[in-house]
Amino acid sequence: MPNQAPNQPGTRPTLDTLVDTPRLVTAYYSLHPDPAVPAQRVAFGTSGHRGSAFAASFNEDHIAAITQGIADYRRAKKITGPLFLAKDTHALSEPAFATALEVLAANSIEVFVDDQLAYTPTPTLSHAILTCNAKLNGGKTPSQAILESAASDGSRQWADGIVITPSHNPPEDGGFKYNPPNGGPADTTATKWIQDRANELISAKLAGVKRISYTRALNAATTHRHDYITAYVNDLANVIDFAPLAGTTLKLAVDPLGGAGVHYWPRIAERYKLPFQLLNPYVDPTFRFMTLDWDGRIRMDCSSPFAMASMIANKDKFDVAWACDTDHDRHGIVTRTTGLLNPNHYLAVAIQYLFTHRPGWKQNVGIGKTLVSSSIIDRVAKGLGRPMLEVPVGFKWFVDGLIDGSLGFVGEESAGASFLRRDGAVWTTDKDGLIMGLLSAEMTAVTGKDPGQLYNDLTAKYGNPIYQRIDAAATPEQKAKLAKLSAKQVTATTLAGEPITAILTEAPGNHAAIGGLKVTTENGWFAARPSGTEDVYKIYAESFNGQPHLTQIQTEAKALVAAAIA
Repeated sequence: MPNQAPNQPGTRPTLDTLVDTPRLVTAYYSLHPDPAVPAQRVAFGTSGHRGSAFAASFNEDHIAAITQGIADYRRAKKITGPLFLAKDTHALSEPAFATALEVLAANSIEVFVDDQLAYTPTPTLSHAILTCNAKLNGGKTPSQAILESAASDGSRQWADGIVITPSHNPPEDGGFKYNPPNGGPADTTATKWIQDRANELISAKLAGVKRISYTRALNAATTHRHDYITAYVNDLANVIDFAPLAGTTLKLAVDPLGGAGVHYWPRIAERYKLPFQLLNPYVDPTFRFMTLDWDGRIRMDCSSPFAMASMIANKDKFDVAWACDTDHDRHGIVTRTTGLLNPNHYLAVAIQYLFTHRPGWKQNVGIGKTLVSSSIIDRVAKGLGRPMLEVPVGFKWFVDGLIDGSLGFVGEESAGASFLRRDGAVWTTDKDGLIMGLLSAEMTAVTGKDPGQLYNDLTAKYGNPIYQRIDAAATPEQKAKLAKLSAKQVTATTLAGEPITAILTEAPGNHAAIGGLKVTTENGWFAARPSGTEDVYKIYAESFNGQPHLTQIQTEAKALVAAAIA
């Protein structure tokens, strides 16, 4: 459309709107956070600390303080094994990597960095931690209980890790996550400890932070080069069945979206002789090759139809194509027949396929989902005769189930998932977008149907749900009330013409607080959770009875929540 205004969702950005990366890096070093300003303090959410150097929320002081906090936490918990350090391709990840290594080396911590000082996906870090800990401790993988027991006497060496990434967030953002010895996201006990210590150090103008120069840190006896790529790629055959893809005529493609897996995909194709086409095999910290997201900003969100517009436009060129976000823990699947699959749809397809094509998994192995994921997953699980664990938002809730093998597949509505090895042992305890992409090729080769067609088969059997998330305005006080809501405060007995079957403020799977509310009926549900960054709350809703029913659920949900938090 020649007269279309520039910088619209689904179009590429104009050059004048790209982030000024030299200025961004300068801000990283030159701006200093004010501890009296809440937005400039260290704050660990479900995915670590995030911010931007321009806003004085992700700067050298933050990273030095957080890293020292992690060093102090390790000392307190007697974590004495090596630390694996990873980074993605965001512009701020490189200077943050340098700062972190300077502090870790000064604290005499054994650190493993990529042997080429290149990029490392989040799932690769998790894989490395688990593999190292199994070697250090006679094949044992540390569950939370084992970790707490070992920490009391320091009798075992455990490895852990740091991954520097803001996930799919815009190019000007930075992120910093800690993964403890179980290889997954840190729980709130650990993140609060580290967060509080980091803020103390910032308030003290970094007094107490140990640090040496980057050159000394790189050459320190405690800094080791590690071949992350070979260790991960060579092990993939234990989680993906590549045999059906031998000599395949399927047309396959993968787009790393300029992310941390950019050097992994050629190695995967070479080792397993996969004929996929590598799209956009470049790293550019401005991410100018991306199409703009729903609000006109650049995000490497592989579940967004706007960010994935280029792949969707080329869907007819490939039988199956997939993309991963910047740290490669999320996935997006595009098929010739369907276009971009809704993340919930692909989760349901993956579950149906894996639990009927993994004979090495035990019959009692279950499925994990977040409570805002689609209910078609519940119906698929019931059809398979498999137990279901429904937990609050956050991948950390799945870690122990993956470690002990009781959960075969776990997934979130935001396109993050992982699953067990083919023999039923743990693969990663963090989300893995690489194996979810490769799985789409495997299932297409085995079944002769792409994931979109397989989803249509599921809806013919279990119904065709419509799922949507919207936002509603809320003051900070109202958000605080919503987060602490009790089921007794909800007096409604029906929702969109159906009797309410459950009112939940705790997750059914582990009775952990969900930080909000979920209301269910036979053919629909909604969940409401306060946003951590904006004065809104998020309403997730789903209906198996069509769009008008979903709209009615959303309308009544707003009224119900408004009355409860008034």
